[in-house]
Amino acid sequence: MSSPRSVILCADDFGLADGVSRGILDLAGMGRLSATGAMTNMPGWRRAAPGLSPLRDRIAVGLHLNLTVGSPLGPMPQLAPSGIFPPLKDLLPRALKRQVPPGEIDAEIGRQIDAFEEVFGEAPAFVDGHQHVHVLPVVRPALIRILKARGHAGRVWLRDPTDRATAILRRPVGRGKALTVKALARGFARGAHAAGFATNRGFSGFAPLDLSVPAERVFEEAFSHLGRHPLVMCHPGYVDDELRALDPALESREAELAYLASDAFRDLLDAKGLRLAGFAA
Repeated sequence: MSSPRSVILCADDFGLADGVSRGILDLAGMGRLSATGAMTNMPGWRRAAPGLSPLRDRIAVGLHLNLTVGSPLGPMPQLAPSGIFPPLKDLLPRALKRQVPPGEIDAEIGRQIDAFEEVFGEAPAFVDGHQHVHVLPVVRPALIRILKARGHAGRVWLRDPTDRATAILRRPVGRGKALTVKALARGFARGAHAAGFATNRGFSGFAPLDLSVPAERVFEEAFSHLGRHPLVMCHPGYVDDELRALDPALESREAELAYLASDAFRDLLDAKGLRLAGFAA
C-alpha cells in the first residue's frame, strides 16, 4: 500500500480577529491544519500569538502580508493617508499601473516582518499575502528583495497562488477567482526561484466566502487535481464583533471550521490518500 501523499493546509488571517485566531488554534490543536499565516499589523496578532507557542512543532507559522485591512504599522502618507489601508478594489488598479509608492511598500513590508519576529521570536516559515497582495507589481519585487537582503533565501518559502489551468478548470468552485489570481501572479514562482526561494507547486481553496457553496463541496474540490507540492488555503474561524467590523466573510468561516473539525474531513483525507504536512523543499 502506498504512503499517504502530503499536502499543506494553510489557514489564512491569524490575528485578524480573536475569533479567527481561536478557531485556527482549535483546529491546529486537533491536527487539522499544517500552516497558518499571521496578519502582524492587526492588534489581534500580539494578543493571540502566545497561543501558537505549544504548536511550533506541529504547524508552520508564516507572515500573511497585509496591505488592505486595518492600519499600517508606520506612516504611509501616499498609500494610506487616513491611516487606514485602502481596500483591494482601490489598491489593485494602482498597483497594476505601478502607482503605489515603492518606498512606503518597502518600509511596511519590513515593519510587518519585524512585528512577526519580535513577537514570535524567529523568522516566518513562509510569506504569502492577504488577498494575494504579495504577487502584485511593486509589492512582489520588494518582498523578494527584502527577504533576500535579510538572509531568508533558502529558509523562508513563498506561496505561489497559481495552479495549472487544467486543474483550475476542473474545479468549478472559485474558478473565476483562481484564473484571475493566476493571471496576476504570472511569473511569481519563476522570480522567487531565481532569487533562491522555494514555493509550493499547486494551489487551491478558492471559494465564494459565503454560504452559497457548502464547506464540504469547497474542500472536496480543493483537495482534488492537486499539483506536485500542493497547498490548500482555508479561512476558518469563530465570528465575533471584531470580525464583523473588519471582514465580509462571516458565516463561511464557522462553516469551514465545523467541517475541518469533523469526521467527514478526516474521511475525505483518508479516501484521497492524503495527509496534512508542512513544507518539504
